[in-house]
Amino acid sequence: MFESLLKILKENRRTLVLPEGEDPRILEAAARLKADDVLDPIQLGDVKKVEELAKKHGFNIKGIKIIDPHNYEHFDKMVEQLFALRKGKMCKEDCISNLYKTNYFGTMLVKMGLADGLLGGATYSTADTVRPALQIVKTKPGNNIVSSCFVMARKRQDGSDEIYVMGDCAICINPSEDELVEIANETARTAKIFGLEPYVAMLSYSTLGSGKGDSVDLVKNATAKIKAQNPWYHVDGEFQFDAAFSPTVAKTKAPNSPVAGKANTFIFPMIEAGNIGYKIAQRLGGFEAYGPILQGLNAPINDLSRGCNADEVYQMAIITAALK
Repeated sequence: MFESLLKILKENRRTLVLPEGEDPRILEAAARLKADDVLDPIQLGDVKKVEELAKKHGFNIKGIKIIDPHNYEHFDKMVEQLFALRKGKMCKEDCISNLYKTNYFGTMLVKMGLADGLLGGATYSTADTVRPALQIVKTKPGNNIVSSCFVMARKRQDGSDEIYVMGDCAICINPSEDELVEIANETARTAKIFGLEPYVAMLSYSTLGSGKGDSVDLVKNATAKIKAQNPWYHVDGEFQFDAAFSPTVAKTKAPNSPVAGKANTFIFPMIEAGNIGYKIAQRLGGFEAYGPILQGLNAPINDLSRGCNADEVYQMAIITAALK
């Protein structure tokens, strides 16, 4: 799975901000990223503390850029830019106070073009990672929301990767029809980055009219809107999961669908279904879950679990950098 991402990074060198630079997990991952020559990490934090911590744990961070917001030579310029961006919503003092926090400081580095992306959340909450992104980087033109997906991967018996993408499982609680359209479009793009030709199934408890209800209408109408846009990817629905996934079931429930039975990208009608669904696949199906991968922003910014380990930081760093 990571071969396609590493190819992207080899062809396009990327710089990634790691706001929690004083965390040993982040330090270990940054050292590995540098040693493997995958990307250029920027560590945020007190330079002396970072160097002492690296020495204590035996991490080689030679050549890694470390920036302390409290001693940044262009801090005043950054304050002015943030004040202009948040005019009427943040006073000058608030801008200064926020930029001393590495989550805001790191996001401004991305906004100013000094880094390609950001990976945070090892100690910050999801809200503290997403809020600066929404306020500073903002959503892409044509997008109104930030959504998320998980990439689910496991090894087949022949050693090849079995990969699926599921969204939204972490951000949008009860998406509207138009928000489901955005989620599907962005999740298809993410699937493409991971080397998949997206076959997108819009999921429900109904298959092509077999059930009734408001949520069925929601998915059905969102699917119709996507098809009217003439998407570049294959999409169909509404589907129950078995009809979307199983070729045998698809022959009975949706024999004429171009997606049923071969879907690899699954769009859930609400976060409750998505969160439960990906965790079932993870725990019962033995899939590794990579994410949540944030979608719809003007730059790649992703959120780690506060229970992450260095391996997960390393993997999510590669994913984040490749998304640009």
